[in-house]
Amino acid sequence: MGLRILYEDNHLIAVNKRSSDIVQGDKTGDKPLSDKIKVYLKNTYQKQGNVFCGVIHRLDRPVSGVVLFAKTSKALARMNALLKDREIHKFYWGIVKDKPEEIEATLIHYLKKNEKSNKAIVSHLPKKDYLQAELVYKLLASSDKYHLLEIELKTGRHHQIRAQLSAINAPLKGDIKYGFPRTNSDASISLHARCVSFIHPVSGEEVTIVAPVPDDNLWQYFEKMILNTDIK
Repeated sequence: MGLRILYEDNHLIAVNKRSSDIVQGDKTGDKPLSDKIKVYLKNTYQKQGNVFCGVIHRLDRPVSGVVLFAKTSKALARMNALLKDREIHKFYWGIVKDKPEEIEATLIHYLKKNEKSNKAIVSHLPKKDYLQAELVYKLLASSDKYHLLEIELKTGRHHQIRAQLSAINAPLKGDIKYGFPRTNSDASISLHARCVSFIHPVSGEEVTIVAPVPDDNLWQYFEKMILNTDIK
């Protein structure tokens, strides 16, 4: 399947990642998005030799949504600086079965990555070698069985959204690693990087990139509900 390009200029390219895609190469040997973008750039612009594609940020494999890449080393350096200064704002949509007690809240936990299990361990109090993790969530919509949350990341820790929602007894649909009882049929978890916004490091213009939700009945139900609400 081809790339689903959401945004492109001379410096940056953003794609809508499928839950089956990997952003960078890993032990599976599957072709990552970074390599697919190199092929796209080489063919589209008839580039000779090696093609540059810098990974600005990543999403876990079972997660879908916006991923940003840099087409030049200068753009990568500038975007990395924005990321470090928390000037790239990332909003996610997540579907949970168990509605959080609060409709809107800021969550602060302390996380440590367990390398063996590839899982984030959560502490409610500061501990040695644990990193502070902060996010803000709010309830956007509900169906008969599920609830749609909007999540804004304030920090970028390993499995942060997955671990923090599980810590308040609201694991993401399909995320058996963090306490949901069963998998989704496509092996995804119901977490989607919906929107990324930032001030362009070259043009200085504000850029907002929105990723349509996956081709799934529940996702599309929620998206239509939100779009219809926005119109009213």
